[in-house]
Amino acid sequence: MSSDVVLTGKKEGKFYQLTRDPVLFISVLLILGLLLLFIVYPLYAAAKLSLTPGGKFSVSEYSYIFTHSGYIKTIRNSVVLGISVATLATIVGFVFAYGMTKGNIGGKRFFQSMGILPIISPPFMFALSVILLFGRNGLITAKLLNMDTGGIYGLKGLIIVQVITMYPIAYMTLVGILQGIDPDLETCAMNLGAKRGRTFWTVTFPLALPGIFASWLLVFVGSLTDFGNPIIIGGEFDVLSVKAYLEFTGMGNLPRGAALAILLLVPTVLVFFIQKYIMKNKTYVTITGKSSRRGSASVSKATRAGLFAFCLSVSIFVLMFYTTIIGGSFVKLWGVNWTPTLKWFAYSFDVGFTTLKNTLYLAIIQTPITALLGMVIAFIVVRKSFPGKGALDFLSMLSYAIPGTAIGIGYILAFNKAPFELSGTAFILIAVYVFRNVPIGVQGGIAALKQISTDIEESSTNLGATTAYTFRKITLPLIRPSFFAGATFAFVRAMTAISAIIFLVSARWNHLTVLILAQTEIMRLGAASVLSFVLIIVIMTFVFLIMKLTGLKQSQIFGTTN
Repeated sequence: MSSDVVLTGKKEGKFYQLTRDPVLFISVLLILGLLLLFIVYPLYAAAKLSLTPGGKFSVSEYSYIFTHSGYIKTIRNSVVLGISVATLATIVGFVFAYGMTKGNIGGKRFFQSMGILPIISPPFMFALSVILLFGRNGLITAKLLNMDTGGIYGLKGLIIVQVITMYPIAYMTLVGILQGIDPDLETCAMNLGAKRGRTFWTVTFPLALPGIFASWLLVFVGSLTDFGNPIIIGGEFDVLSVKAYLEFTGMGNLPRGAALAILLLVPTVLVFFIQKYIMKNKTYVTITGKSSRRGSASVSKATRAGLFAFCLSVSIFVLMFYTTIIGGSFVKLWGVNWTPTLKWFAYSFDVGFTTLKNTLYLAIIQTPITALLGMVIAFIVVRKSFPGKGALDFLSMLSYAIPGTAIGIGYILAFNKAPFELSGTAFILIAVYVFRNVPIGVQGGIAALKQISTDIEESSTNLGATTAYTFRKITLPLIRPSFFAGATFAFVRAMTAISAIIFLVSARWNHLTVLILAQTEIMRLGAASVLSFVLIIVIMTFVFLIMKLTGLKQSQIFGTTN
């Protein structure tokens, strides 16, 4: 009986704290309402359609998918691709991160840039580069090796492209983890007679294993939900994300497209929870006090040379793709007519200027909204106690786990009729940008707030300041780096979006990545190269300006250090 009273008292106390501050109360209700409307409601709409294909409850669409060989093959293809890419990309990311943290190799600043460069690229830029290099009229296959092959389409091409696209995910995760391993442990192991190789396999690798597994899961989900690369270079190798899109838009089978999107949602949400659990426990952290050494246990000269060669090879491979895109912008017809020309720039200006302007306009509008909303949610989750706090935290991070295809289908179903008829408007694009990208800001804000003592904010509150005033005048300036890092990442993600917004664009509000995809599909590779090149320049310029204006470093923006 007494325990019930205590529990009731705690709940009432939390509710009292919430209602005592009207601004906080309204903010929590508003944010919860927005998260339910723009994250939960679209998923509900997609799930409802998949389970009511004829207006009545039925699992016929799911039964059809799991009893027909074509769909079973698609599911198997997606899993095989995901496992292959996750394994290879994690290996590349780990070796790259090991070279940056433990290898003491030269050219760190250059390699760090190469470790994150693919993140700021259009989603299928590398697929376009692979076609230009290894396709039927590819520079390497057709011109240098005199090979007539289309074998780059399908599984092999997808593995190449996705590994290069996604190894930065593993790299960014593993850099922080390897930095968190106390170098004294490695040094002690060698002082006790263990050789460098044995020290690596018995000390460093086991401590990094949770992070390696978490990275593998993240890349697996990234491969599973990738839309841009498979639709360009997948060929006859069907995957779930593209199949859902084609069923929904090409075949007009809305219930089956929705069912495929929901099936894609299940493993991604499951992996999200597993990865969150692994990273939350942080079993890899070994620093319990201040380490007596600043450096890390040194590697042998041969290992250092090998790490340098590996990082250099990966970097050259990445730069080759960027160089190819630039080169493809200046020739008449790649693989056939190598005459230098500027016609693709003129053509792209005609067909793409308005789209570029609109894409930039919408990305700039959503950037401060996304960053500010992320910081507000982080502040409420970390600093306040109220009923429903766990739900707010969960919902704010949920969209990070939802595939873009599922989001796009959900949005087109949920916001295509009254009372939320938003299809074809700029608002629906801004909404999908904000709620797709807000988890990044929330994550960064939570990490920053946990490093700041609550004493300053409590002093402000004790002196009579409201929660809103304290957040605006005290907290936000203290987490300024996280705010601008979240804003920059939100801008980059908005400029390179494809899987969700391809369902939502209209004649009035198109997106540059959708236009690049359209030009690639009709084999105007010169125009696609120019538009990709312009998009990269715009993104790099924005990131450079943010770094100059705020003093942030590249590692702070993209989270490559602890």
